[in-house]
Amino acid sequence: MWAACTVKVHDCWASTSVTLKRCLKLGVTMAKSKFEYVREFETDDTCLPHCWVVVRLDGRNFHRFSEKHNFAKPNDSRALHLMTKCAQTVMEELEDIVIAYGQSDEYSFVFKRKSNWFKRRASKFMTHVASQFASSFVFYWPDYFQDQPLLYPPGFDGRVVLYPNNQTLKDYLSWRQADCHINNLYNTVFWALVQQSGLTPVQAQERLQGTLAADKNEILFSEFNINYNNEPPVCRKGTVLIWQKVGEVMTKEVKLPVEMEGKKVAVTRTRTKPVPLHCDIIGDAFWKEHPKILDEDS
Repeated sequence: MWAACTVKVHDCWASTSVTLKRCLKLGVTMAKSKFEYVREFETDDTCLPHCWVVVRLDGRNFHRFSEKHNFAKPNDSRALHLMTKCAQTVMEELEDIVIAYGQSDEYSFVFKRKSNWFKRRASKFMTHVASQFASSFVFYWPDYFQDQPLLYPPGFDGRVVLYPNNQTLKDYLSWRQADCHINNLYNTVFWALVQQSGLTPVQAQERLQGTLAADKNEILFSEFNINYNNEPPVCRKGTVLIWQKVGEVMTKEVKLPVEMEGKKVAVTRTRTKPVPLHCDIIGDAFWKEHPKILDEDS
């Protein structure tokens, strides 16, 4: 077998032109199209080295999208879980992502500081994340909205931001979680006033104008008997996705002697997958519990 293979390679090399042989040996660049000069207009968008690369996606005009698709107010659990499923799919496809955080119609994905994925080109980071997320949103829609057909394709815009050290990255994620709390508290009070007190959206907005967090909590408790701290954590804190080992039970057919039939048994296997958490990431407790997230060698 090896002799025949050697002869074929030798024959191919012998039939190769002298000019091509010289080009291959000397590493000479082959002739190019006269149109290739247009590549000089491409912008170098290589991300700085040793920085955390964050890609944040936002739903495009999701206020209209949620109205057209009859989302529950102030929070639609179907939509939140669908967003998380899409984010998990992105992480499983792009394994250089170490943590993701999402709330409402946005998700942030953090790539390793040492990631050299697609030579650290920002356009590649953003377009791959956005396209994978958007296609997953459409693909998994029927699993979460069984009674609501998708009326038109959703859109997501994205941006790439670099953070030079661990503290600035933690501050970024803290900012997004603080934003989640501020927006969700407002929306919870706003929709309580509209749905339970009968105010119009304009009247509810005027009622809340200039109020602080304490004022909103007081309105919820005194007028609607709602303790904001008892609202679902996924709404108050958003969703954190981190890699964790999870035991999965699967059915596997076990081979038995010929005279006996095969038997199916439940087998537990462990694999690492993105797991959703609804916890505080502003304080130090989360980062002390999961130090590997910021470990540069992880």
